[in-house]
Amino acid sequence: MIHRRTLMSWSGAALLTTVGRLAVAQPHDTVRIVNGFPAGGTADTCSRRVAERIAGTSYSRGGGVVDNRAGAGGRIACEVVKTAPADGSVLLLTPYACMAIYPHVYTKLGYDPQNDFVAVSTAAIMTHALAVGPAVPAEVKSVKAFLAWARANPQQANYGSPGAGITPHFIGALLGLTAGVRLDHVPYRGSVPAVTEMIGGQIAATFTPTGDVLANHRAGKCRILAHSGATRSSYAPQVATFAEEGFPELTAEEWFGFYAPARTPASMVSAASTAINAALKDNVAAESLAVMGLQARGSTPAEMARSHREEFERWGPIIRRVGFRAES
Repeated sequence: MIHRRTLMSWSGAALLTTVGRLAVAQPHDTVRIVNGFPAGGTADTCSRRVAERIAGTSYSRGGGVVDNRAGAGGRIACEVVKTAPADGSVLLLTPYACMAIYPHVYTKLGYDPQNDFVAVSTAAIMTHALAVGPAVPAEVKSVKAFLAWARANPQQANYGSPGAGITPHFIGALLGLTAGVRLDHVPYRGSVPAVTEMIGGQIAATFTPTGDVLANHRAGKCRILAHSGATRSSYAPQVATFAEEGFPELTAEEWFGFYAPARTPASMVSAASTAINAALKDNVAAESLAVMGLQARGSTPAEMARSHREEFERWGPIIRRVGFRAES
């Protein structure tokens, strides 16, 4: 005999299942993709290539609209998406630093990487480069030559990065610690202003996503001395890796990834992940990302969540060695 209460429970479950199915069957008109860096950089490019290609999918009828919320090394964007509707209509595109490194760095974060977001898909892999501009003599063409120059010119030995506490900042700090050379860090609001001042001679060098200095490197406005990839890249085959230059501990390949606000329905997360992965397999999109030094690479939500945890565990000891801690 089936009790009335049990029957009502089953009816409620069936209704919830139907609602969940409708969520997948009804794609959003548009999706807002929020990233924490200025227009023209690698994060912006990655956001736009995906936004253009999720149109007409079961996730979004009209594709995506990119919302650049630059500042605070990407933290502003994270805070924006944390409080966004948890219905799949808003996604965050961020480097893993904001989720896996910042918890080791900031005593106060305006968001909880573990509980305020859900992983959707990785988007692209990037390396970080050491580039020098006209403030550094033209004969400096290797990492060791740069370190020798920095040791001899301590007042000028500085480097810019897209922000304090982000991956390029720590790669630069780790190089200085390993070599026993003081390198003063100058944080910026994203890669673009840092690179602009480097090629203008206001600062000596930058540690920044490789793609953000490729065009200026090719134009002869700066020199990339090395990058953090495990192997040389096809888009800059003449540039050595840090490992080749004698600094294997600086090897780091960082991903950009898409997150949704916590409590976004699993069915909508799945639809978003499927659409993003399909977009990244488009040859035109992949080639456009490659121009910026990015390798298109999607994932399942579970794969991205696992990589998030691994990077969190990896960077903790490195940051403790550097000794950097931010208050807010």
